[in-house]
Amino acid sequence: MSTDSDQRVIVEIKHHVAHVKLNRPDKMNALDDAMFEGIIAAGEQLKQDKSVRAVVLSGEGRAFCAGLDMSNFAGMAEGSRADQSAADEISSKAKGKPGGRLEKRTHGLANRPQFSSWVWREVPVPVIVAMHGVAFGGGCQISVGADMRYAAPGTKISIMEMKWGLVPDMGATPFLQKLVGDDIARELTYTNRIILAEEAKSLGLVTKVCDDPLAEAMKTAREIAKRNPDAIRAAKRLLNAAPFQSAADILLAESIEQDQLIGYPNQVEAVKANLEQRAPVYK
Repeated sequence: MSTDSDQRVIVEIKHHVAHVKLNRPDKMNALDDAMFEGIIAAGEQLKQDKSVRAVVLSGEGRAFCAGLDMSNFAGMAEGSRADQSAADEISSKAKGKPGGRLEKRTHGLANRPQFSSWVWREVPVPVIVAMHGVAFGGGCQISVGADMRYAAPGTKISIMEMKWGLVPDMGATPFLQKLVGDDIARELTYTNRIILAEEAKSLGLVTKVCDDPLAEAMKTAREIAKRNPDAIRAAKRLLNAAPFQSAADILLAESIEQDQLIGYPNQVEAVKANLEQRAPVYK
């Protein structure tokens, strides 16, 4: 991808680490159509890039992401979107199809807004979000789709949708209760209260609070990039699947993944490098 200043999302890859930057600083990286498209395009690009071993996702300017662009809410206040959704639903149901346009699955199991969060689970390597300023609404939900979340002290975080009479619908629901527990997930959703990074860390919504979350996220990503890339990808598959599988299924999945690692070149190289006390060179 190019790095033009008017491009919503910038992807830079160096030493097997991809840095994905939300690039709408004048709007605190608020989510408009172009931002959704850019986020999804970046995720799809990295899903196919076998040279990438870790990803860092950050926001340019004074915030990670302020959530949905305010112009969308102005349209809702005028009733335009609700009227259109109702018309879509009536038309679709008359044809024996699912109602409202958000029900349409445009990206596998998700619609487009949901996929801007879910795509980071489909990226086969670890994804670390570096947050600062605010992570409101959709910004918070995108972060929940990543493997880890590093936040600057005082970062403001909110599952903001209830403020606008909505429910969180950008992919946080499958993960939120597993991060913070059922009762906390409900409280944060029902009240849409704003919490700071320090409280978010104590609740489990943030992995680490650090003065420079981008530097810390890049440091972790570089450490991950030194590991057997086959094992890292296998571990992500296991961790993605574990919450949705039975104990028997996940134990079998562990064994299947391990059988595809033991004795293969990158695993052998990991052992040799450790024994020889040198940096590994993976294929």
